[in-house]
Amino acid sequence: MEVVTEQEDQYVAFLNTLQQRNKLTINELAKARRMQKSAISELMPQLLIKLGLCSDVDIADSFEHNCQLERVSLAEYPLESPFSDDISFRFLKNNHIVGLQASDNEVAVAVMDPKDEYIVRALKLATGKQVKVKIGQLSEIDAALDAQYGDGKSEMDQLSDHLATGEIDDEDLEHLKDLASEAPVIKMVNLFLQKAIEMKASDIHVEPFEQSLKVRLRIDGVLQDIDAPPVASTAAVISRIKIMAKLNIAERRLPQDGRIKLQMLGKELDLRVSTIPTMYGESVVMRLLDKENIVLDFSALGLTGKHSEQFINVLAKPHGIILITGPTGSGKSTTLYTALKRLNTVERKIITIEDPVEYQLEGINQIQAKPQIGLTFAAALRSIVRQDPDVIMIGEMRDLETAKIAVQSALTGHLVLSTLHTNDAAGGITRLLDMGLEEYLLSSTVNGILAQRLVRKLCPECKQAYPAPEAVIKEMHLHKFTNAENIQLYKAVGCEACGDIGYKGRQAIIEFLPMTDSIRKNIMAHEEAGIIQQQAIHDGMLTIYEDGILKALNGVTTLDEVLRVTTES
Repeated sequence: MEVVTEQEDQYVAFLNTLQQRNKLTINELAKARRMQKSAISELMPQLLIKLGLCSDVDIADSFEHNCQLERVSLAEYPLESPFSDDISFRFLKNNHIVGLQASDNEVAVAVMDPKDEYIVRALKLATGKQVKVKIGQLSEIDAALDAQYGDGKSEMDQLSDHLATGEIDDEDLEHLKDLASEAPVIKMVNLFLQKAIEMKASDIHVEPFEQSLKVRLRIDGVLQDIDAPPVASTAAVISRIKIMAKLNIAERRLPQDGRIKLQMLGKELDLRVSTIPTMYGESVVMRLLDKENIVLDFSALGLTGKHSEQFINVLAKPHGIILITGPTGSGKSTTLYTALKRLNTVERKIITIEDPVEYQLEGINQIQAKPQIGLTFAAALRSIVRQDPDVIMIGEMRDLETAKIAVQSALTGHLVLSTLHTNDAAGGITRLLDMGLEEYLLSSTVNGILAQRLVRKLCPECKQAYPAPEAVIKEMHLHKFTNAENIQLYKAVGCEACGDIGYKGRQAIIEFLPMTDSIRKNIMAHEEAGIIQQQAIHDGMLTIYEDGILKALNGVTTLDEVLRVTTES
């Protein structure tokens, strides 16, 4: 452990906790110390947040662990300050203090840094009362101060007040660049990026309309509105995002794709940015790839019991094709990466061809497809097989040429993993047949097909069990799935832990179709997907719907969620 400087002496335990919890590396701490030398008045906790090395949640967690002080919940912040006008807003804002409540001889406050003794001394002097200190998150403290002293305006509204108004000429690129580089616009974009990280969103949608600019976050698969910049800032905000993604801000007639890499709230983020022209400007979607939060574990993903056993058995085979199917946003890539992580041993060489490479995995050779220069899936695959790989992962089987090379690779002793966009496992077989792949090649190379959807998981803090209504038991045939006399289902309630939504996180509901002799006969007979599906069910396959019902009965999700993402009833 590196020796802590005398100036940081009061923060030794706090910094140790951050390092023990893998929230701060030795190199990052060294960087913060170097920066502190040029900003002596800045205390270490605030500096760590400002530099993006730690999130305000990490800082509050570490203080709570070390100081044995009470943590303030969001509901505890009052709308009106208990302080008199003698205590200036500037002092409270600069030191990140919020008054919670006051009595004749005591005042309770929420602070970001309980180790800063100056705060307590100054408040005692100003109020003439004892000071009870509680720990708060920086973002929540600042939001509470804005609510108490900012005429009820949100931070986004206050930034809008400082925005340069007037007509913006879309053709004047220099003026647009200047606007996009102004502090209010940069802060507006950072504000909704920060909100997306805090709320664990997977996508940010920035959508221009005639009278408004909408910003929506996709959280656990469902879009939610958040505070958006004013419509007058549309061109500047979108230009700011395009500059960050190194896109051409002069080109507004054609779709563009780019990437943004940034460090914010202690997280290293990779954002995939897509723009398309619409009636009132460019619509932008940013996909957040949070490398720290990806969980590459089959049971955490929802692959449990019989499914897990079958899938792992198929993965253990030395050659053949394994397919993951489902619509966009159903978690196919995460399942593929989890399979690759399991296969990634020193004895195996693994090469992937992806578009785009979403997560970088240590020890795996990953290739980014670039169709514009001729590096397509098929072209890359032809070279990959000459690299002597044991396992090949193809991001998606998009055409017959790619499918044929994949089949040839499987026939020559390689294990091939890939994805398809189909609604169920049986649909994967008919999709490949429709592409033009021969039946005998398909039946001899495909080892198994896994289809999946993502459902929102019930918040463990507030989910509530209730007796399943008799009508629902009959309609859904729930007695097939449980021997319990009193069948229980669960409902979403909502609490502070889940932001009053009732759900927290997502899990896959799946079906796994292993290649059996009876399925091979159906393929050779060129049977349609429905017949193959019925044969798989006859062979013992649980459908996505049935897996969802089991997870609803076990309290993982709700019946409504299962019905939302499946077509059966």
